[in-house]
Amino acid sequence: MSIQQLLLCLSLGVACVSAKPTEKKDRVHHEAQLSDKVHDDAQSFDYDHDAFLGADEAKTFDQLTPEESKERLGKIVSKIDEDKDGFVTVEELKDWIKFAQKRWIYEDVERQWKGHDLNEDGLISWEEYKNATYGYILDDPDPDDGFNYKQMMVRDERRFKMADKDGDLTATKEEFTAFLHPEEYDYMKDIVVQETMEDIDKNGDGFIDLEEYIGDMYSHDGDTDEPEWVKTEREQFVEFRDKNRDGKMDKEETKDWILPSDYDHAEAEARHLVYESDQNKDGKLTKEEIVDNFWIIMRNIFATETVISGYE
Repeated sequence: MSIQQLLLCLSLGVACVSAKPTEKKDRVHHEAQLSDKVHDDAQSFDYDHDAFLGADEAKTFDQLTPEESKERLGKIVSKIDEDKDGFVTVEELKDWIKFAQKRWIYEDVERQWKGHDLNEDGLISWEEYKNATYGYILDDPDPDDGFNYKQMMVRDERRFKMADKDGDLTATKEEFTAFLHPEEYDYMKDIVVQETMEDIDKNGDGFIDLEEYIGDMYSHDGDTDEPEWVKTEREQFVEFRDKNRDGKMDKEETKDWILPSDYDHAEAEARHLVYESDQNKDGKLTKEEIVDNFWIIMRNIFATETVISGYE
């Protein structure tokens, strides 16, 4: 495989290297974890710290003095207050926490934006994306890696048009984000389901049966004995995936599988932080309440218990 083709695979999320037969392919789109720490305020506030700042930013805060932490936190609060009314609501805090946890997505978009906005007009047209991504590959009528790039381009064009809300075949940065990471947008979830079903539905009947479901996750590769996790997945399919017990998954059943309606961790954390820091109990926070009393997040930044006690 050429370097150009490898880069294309990486940008499209294509699995260029086959998984080992006993490894499980996970199709489910999980909500990003807010932190890998234990959420127990009686032990520490590390979980809240990571959730509010994002893990990478939290590490940066660990190196700051209390005064520097307060100053930087004040600047962050100004960003969280989207309507600039001087208050931070649960909704604004939830949006910020989600932004902090998904910063890697925006960094990926920024990186790819530079390589696809060829005329640097602040927009990416389908022609720009197609030429930058497929132009040189489509000139090769017989690629040696086995990928059908024309078919991939057709699929990308369909997704691009879905992401392009106003239908002008030109993507804003938000629309381009929806194109690259469709699982993050409600209006793109149908295309995620459609693409998944097309990948797994080998007989083309519009459904995913048990053998197609297992075949997508596991290759026998000559082995007669299946690993235990494969047997468990068979049971999962019969008991939970195939809700109407007709032996196959339709579009809605597939959507429930790959895009589960998870508990909203960001909203729960936002409510928790507001409840703990809202001195006058009006359901929202001022910058002063956050900076002066947000020790739930900042406690493990401060160097001594004496400094902490000044903010509680």
